[in-house]
Amino acid sequence: MEGKDKVFIGSDHAGFKLKEQIKEYLAELGVDYEDLGNHELDPHDDYPDYALKVAEKVAETKSRGILICDSGVGVCIVANKVKGIRAVNAGSVRIAEMSRRHNNTNVLCLGQDYVTVDEAKDIVKAWLETEFSSESRHHRRVDKITRIENG
Repeated sequence: MEGKDKVFIGSDHAGFKLKEQIKEYLAELGVDYEDLGNHELDPHDDYPDYALKVAEKVAETKSRGILICDSGVGVCIVANKVKGIRAVNAGSVRIAEMSRRHNNTNVLCLGQDYVTVDEAKDIVKAWLETEFSSESRHHRRVDKITRIENG
């Protein structure tokens, strides 16, 4: 699968362990993914590098991405700097679902230190399975975000 059907995933050292576990889970679900790094545990790497790679690839391909660091906050901030990205730091299934349904998020951020592996799997599954609402008010609001982004 290429582009739209692929999930791009990345993390720094603080999210590396969970990223590896989420990759296994994505494979179990039959989800095509591409790991954009880091590909090895490097305690000196920097989350902006991987967050930017994933966000740019998601924006370019109109696909989705998953980013992981210790809190999920840093990668979320970086991802949201990229035009076309609507990233969410989701610490619960409910937030993941609402972010997809109401905001059409395209990058899911997770904090390895704040969710268990099982919670992360539930969050990822809910986020992947939830569709953007067909209600016009949500489309209108996302369109406003896009206009703000475009200046």
